[in-house]
Amino acid sequence: MKKILICLFSLMIVSSCVDSLDDYNVDPKRASEAPPATLFTNAVKNLSDVLTTPNVNINNYRFYVQHWTSTQYLDEPRYNMTSRLIPQNMWQTLYRDVLADLKESKRLVNEDEFTPEAEKNNQLAQIEIMEVYAWSVLVTTFGDVPYSEALEPTNSLPVYDDARTIYNDILSRLDMALGLIDPATPGFVDGDVLYEGDMGQWVKFGNSLKLRLGLVLADVDPGQAQSIVEAAAPNVFTSNEDNASFPYLGAPPNNNPISSNVKGPLSSREDYVAANTLVDVMNELDDPRRPYYFSDVDGEFIGGEYGFPNTYSNFSTVSEKVADPTFEALLMDYAEVEFLLAEAVERGYSVEGTAEEHYNAGVTASITYWGATEAEANAYLAQPDVNYTTASGDWKQKIGLQKWIALYNRGYEAWLSWRRLDAPDLQPPAVEGAGTLTIPTRMIYPINEQTLNPANRAAAASAIGGDESSTRLFWDVQ
Repeated sequence: MKKILICLFSLMIVSSCVDSLDDYNVDPKRASEAPPATLFTNAVKNLSDVLTTPNVNINNYRFYVQHWTSTQYLDEPRYNMTSRLIPQNMWQTLYRDVLADLKESKRLVNEDEFTPEAEKNNQLAQIEIMEVYAWSVLVTTFGDVPYSEALEPTNSLPVYDDARTIYNDILSRLDMALGLIDPATPGFVDGDVLYEGDMGQWVKFGNSLKLRLGLVLADVDPGQAQSIVEAAAPNVFTSNEDNASFPYLGAPPNNNPISSNVKGPLSSREDYVAANTLVDVMNELDDPRRPYYFSDVDGEFIGGEYGFPNTYSNFSTVSEKVADPTFEALLMDYAEVEFLLAEAVERGYSVEGTAEEHYNAGVTASITYWGATEAEANAYLAQPDVNYTTASGDWKQKIGLQKWIALYNRGYEAWLSWRRLDAPDLQPPAVEGAGTLTIPTRMIYPINEQTLNPANRAAAASAIGGDESSTRLFWDVQ
């Protein structure tokens, strides 16, 4: 009888600890809800990963701008987007792994009744700036995309919104986010791997992003672009210390994703070599960044023929610096900002400084960031083919060429810049029997959208002028 009572008493204790039998299915060792800071960090990491990885199933921007080429797999440097799930993987990562996490983080911050209002506003601003960044990548990559009805679990058939309408809305959202920031109060601190809660840095980052987004509109709406740029310019990055950089760790899954895809401490793959398109230009200019960008072959930097088979051991590949598991990812840097300011001056916008001063600052910022000295930067700029006054071409060609070199390892941004400035003069590989290839000006919609959301995808394809990689997006009018 005593044993029966003990058993009954034990059951009473257990039953009093749960509200229903469903509670027995809860794993006490696994969190059922992530805090907003964790979701924010995860979104920033996934955004950094997808824009940095060279995995050919996800990100082939380095091929499109001819910074890298392949050794044996030629579909990607010849712009095939259907032999792999490239558009789908990019699309899915941005929606599911970046924007969905940011949306949930925002919901949790808004529901928090204990965090002081100023701190909550800063957290919401951080989330919003990263949302704007992610949406800008989607719009400048695909064109019209699901936006107003996106990220709703109950809606499996979201409409595609007009890209220009989305773009104007995210610009408004960016202004709203910047207006929320109180630099004297922290935002996310432990969860902020970019600036550790320093909201003054977030003001600079947000305005630098605004500068970039404004200049995307420069050819399609010069007046709007000028207004945006002139508002942002006084509050942008002023040194490499301001860079929005994601810090990677030495071991998976938090390592630099390049290190998982190239030969080095974490991989034995030999799929990529430096493209002769970039290496030849840098050799001609005796560029001091070459040993930081590439490996050498018997003391020389030799690029593989772009778009054709290449023997790995015969050509330069990525440097040990780039392949290091801890090498950081850049979401935005000071060099890019200075090139954007140089462009703004050339377009006649009211921005402090001359185009040459900003150009020189951009080149110097890139060279010193990679590890060369300011003296080497000065010597490089003194060359007639680099000096802003004597270099050949118009301002787009001068700025475009040096910006293209400086954006090495930032394939997406280099591709965006090339499409805007049409510089440098990149040509697709002339492959016998393959017809005329065209460097992509957009990424096609994911193939599964034709099955899962066919009517809305078809309407979007018609609206932008066809779901082709050669279709020019609304801002790409020259």
